[in-house]
Amino acid sequence: MNLIKSMGTIGGLTMVSRVFGFAREMLMSRIMGASGAADAFLVAFRLPNTFRRLFGEGAFSAGFVPLFSQRFHGPGGMAEAKRFSEEVLAFFIPTLLLFTLLFEVAMPLFVWAIASGYADEPEKFALTVFLSRITFPYLLLISLVSFFSGIMNSLTKFAAAAFAPALLNVAMLIALLIVPTGGVASATALAVGVTAGGVLQLVLLWHTARREGVSLKLRRPRMTPGVKQFFIVVIPATLGAGVYQISQLIDTFFATRLPEGSMSYLNYSDRLNQLPLSVIGTALGTAILPHISRFIAKGEPEEAARVQAQAVDLSMLLCLPAALALAVVAGPLVSAMFQGGRFTAEDALITGHVLAIVASGLPAYVLVKVITPGFYAREDTKTPVKTAGIVLLANIVLNFALIPLFGIYGLAAVISFCSWLNAAMLYVILNRRGHFRIEAWLWGRIARQFVAALAMAGALFVVREMLAGWFDGSVVERLAGVVALVGVGGAVYFIVAFLVGGMDRNAILVLMRKKKAV
Repeated sequence: MNLIKSMGTIGGLTMVSRVFGFAREMLMSRIMGASGAADAFLVAFRLPNTFRRLFGEGAFSAGFVPLFSQRFHGPGGMAEAKRFSEEVLAFFIPTLLLFTLLFEVAMPLFVWAIASGYADEPEKFALTVFLSRITFPYLLLISLVSFFSGIMNSLTKFAAAAFAPALLNVAMLIALLIVPTGGVASATALAVGVTAGGVLQLVLLWHTARREGVSLKLRRPRMTPGVKQFFIVVIPATLGAGVYQISQLIDTFFATRLPEGSMSYLNYSDRLNQLPLSVIGTALGTAILPHISRFIAKGEPEEAARVQAQAVDLSMLLCLPAALALAVVAGPLVSAMFQGGRFTAEDALITGHVLAIVASGLPAYVLVKVITPGFYAREDTKTPVKTAGIVLLANIVLNFALIPLFGIYGLAAVISFCSWLNAAMLYVILNRRGHFRIEAWLWGRIARQFVAALAMAGALFVVREMLAGWFDGSVVERLAGVVALVGVGGAVYFIVAFLVGGMDRNAILVLMRKKKAV
């Protein structure tokens, strides 16, 4: 398996989506600012996204991809895998329809449960409910996208699924361009854009699956052995994802009780933090799950562990510098990207502080993405449920303790700490079971990567001070400042990492076609 190639495909197309996402957020910050309408939309957008991860990407992939891979690589081949997919789809669609209808009817109660801080502002609360009803069908659409993405990923066809999120960003960007007035009008346009983006993504993945020969028929729901096996695996995964998503909703609950604009500060900092998380962590997690599943099915646990070690090495090579870079240049980066229009210098300052705190947990976020497939590939979805439950309790306790003292900065610190707690518990359990452990060579490699990242952080600090006035200057000055930071930071890090042995030199030279692999 060429893990770098698979990650490159997923990460590269994810980067395309993120570029459109940044364009959307930059325009949104200037049009909407850190206003009440912006906060209302961000809550409405978070609701379907939260349940998307519950029903779709995380839990569904955890249960579906290993079982599909078993059938596809087994004696039944594609015919058996398609039949299994049709049987699962027969239950999946009615469940999503019922769930969506239920929440459309009960939306005021649900919004009150997670955003009770808005209850004292009737207009803001009513707007949040209205926008949530527009965005919630996105859950149904994107969950079906995740279903077809799972099929494509099982076939190691990653391109369409990685590119699909770009269509959501394009749809929302167009909505802002059509309705640039700000306030309720732009918030409503954005909500419509969310659902329209879901339609576009579903069309793309459905067409891609048909082109790859996976044309599925709609069946009547039947509890077949394959469906029973799927539920046995996916229900614990859903509970585990549910615990995590409850944690996300708890963060929303606390954020809505903070001063106006807090949801916006959290959103824009998360947007920058999500770039390395999606390009590195999600790409690697997606790429390695079908391969680990195949090696486990073939009785080759050593190969599965090797793949996971390679993924940890590659993820830390890329996310350690990303985390330190975001911490050092958070303020200038936020100013350059989002400040302007209705998004003030004070808004940018607060968002930068939040980003610096949240970014400290970035390596842990990525490690969770890389470690978790080691459980899912063995059809163990119960263990992540247990660890997620502990993390949830820690999240609640720490939020109550820190938010009264530090406000939104306390909330950001809890998010970071809980990610490290989750990563540590998952690794310790996987290690004790003998499935995977970080060998001495890998610890040494990570230490060298950290040394290179520290050198990069020092260089970024110098450049940041030299170009201090550029990041709130003209568009050209802001762009030049960001390019300078990225260029200097990247050059220093990879040169130092290469010199001190923080990366596989032989692999790099092979990629550069300087020598043959040894």
